[in-house]
Amino acid sequence: MTTEGEKRNGQTEAKAQSSAVVLEEKRARAKLGGEQKYHDRLREQNKLFVRDRLRLLLDEECFEDGLLARHLQDLPGDALVTLVGKIEGRKVGIIANDMTVKAGTWGMRTFEKWTRLQELAGEMRIPLIYLIDSAGARIDEQFDNYAGRHAWGNLFYNQIQLSGVIPQLCIMFGPSPAGSAYVPALCDTVIMVDKNVSAYIGSPRLAEMAIGEKVSMEEMGGARMHCAMSGLGDVLVANEEEAVALGKKYLRFFPDHWQAKPELEPAVPPIPGREIAEIVPEQQNVPFDVHELVERLVDAGSFLEIKKLFAPELVTGLARLGGRSIGIVANNSKVKGGVLFVDSSDKAARFIWMCNAFNIPLLFLQDISGFMIGSRVERQGIIRHGAKMLFAVAEANVPRIAVMVRKAYGGGYLAMSGSPMHPDCVIALPTAQPALMGPEAAINAVYFNKIMELPPEERQAYVEQLRREYKENIDVYSIASEGSIEAVVQGSELRDELIGRFELYSRKESRRIERRNGVMPV
Repeated sequence: MTTEGEKRNGQTEAKAQSSAVVLEEKRARAKLGGEQKYHDRLREQNKLFVRDRLRLLLDEECFEDGLLARHLQDLPGDALVTLVGKIEGRKVGIIANDMTVKAGTWGMRTFEKWTRLQELAGEMRIPLIYLIDSAGARIDEQFDNYAGRHAWGNLFYNQIQLSGVIPQLCIMFGPSPAGSAYVPALCDTVIMVDKNVSAYIGSPRLAEMAIGEKVSMEEMGGARMHCAMSGLGDVLVANEEEAVALGKKYLRFFPDHWQAKPELEPAVPPIPGREIAEIVPEQQNVPFDVHELVERLVDAGSFLEIKKLFAPELVTGLARLGGRSIGIVANNSKVKGGVLFVDSSDKAARFIWMCNAFNIPLLFLQDISGFMIGSRVERQGIIRHGAKMLFAVAEANVPRIAVMVRKAYGGGYLAMSGSPMHPDCVIALPTAQPALMGPEAAINAVYFNKIMELPPEERQAYVEQLRREYKENIDVYSIASEGSIEAVVQGSELRDELIGRFELYSRKESRRIERRNGVMPV
């Protein structure tokens, strides 16, 4: 016969089981996201559901915050997934839009979840990854979320406070319009999926209404445009799987936070290929692809180029050298002679600041005749932008090595971490040619009047003679004799030399200037 106590225990157990079932049902429903038709639309666009992206990215989920936010209003998670998970054993924070709920827009609870995860990542000092696929803020909820101190703008404020404290990576799978476009802009690095991504302050429809401009979505703010022209995008990929794989590779170069150093990995020999002496032409005006030089220096398969399509006259990228994470800044003579322009100066400055923020040593490969000249670039502000690059180089206190590959002329030499900018060392190859100006410009500047006094038929021969004499006086051994550089090495010795020097310089204490902040050129 069942006692009263047994009945009560049975009822309690049944209620507990019922509560557990209810909770699991609610969790499962929230994880499904929006209606099936919105999932179908994603598939039509060759896009993955946010939970599928997370499965690709993460080894495991540790915990999720706000899963049941607004589930009573049939807005699962308020269109946002925020969680902490593990990637290759490392804890990371994730903020991911759910495009199946209200087109991934920001609502009443979206920014609360978003900002709380930002705060958590900062407090726990773990990298933060933004998976962006959103139609922006909800206009119909603006009065609850726009103007006050506790409003959407907090997420931008937090991004800026976290900048340089923890790595912030943005992977864009879809749109990020209007104000939400500043999310990728404020991240360290942005990976964009071609054809699906768009970012703009004003849509094509708004541009036509406001200023009469007719333009396509791709022209206004497509991924390829941003990676090649505006510079908002850093890496263009073909699909979402490639984006996620690249995000994982990128994260391996970085420590969890600014006070740590990137993990060393086992050293791997470079890919086989031509010797460096064969890659680098002795003739200063013969172009070559600096990518080949980079690949013969760094560990095989490690090079990840940043902003490949933007200002390609300068190559920037992350790599491993003897297992050590490094950042590379290299002039590419194959594009515009490797001369520095406005965009390439900006590209370098931002990359240098990012590497310096996270203790990533810097390697400069110099083959530079200087900054671009002419009225067009002067109007664009080449002096201001060049000064920005100089500022970043001089401010960098991570281990910093410059290799004088060939040309090292004028202000370009300084911008590429020449000796007066106090790198840890400057090493030269035998092909190096340091000078204030190249032979052509120097002879024209110094001897112009004398040349013009000669009969026209004698001028060319005289100019060629002067250039030969000038070249003889600017070989690398002259500056080595004066102690202006640390060493001259053969190309075959360069990799080992760099590995040894970076290992040594990594032991130094970072020097810091006590000040509120420098006033940088913009």
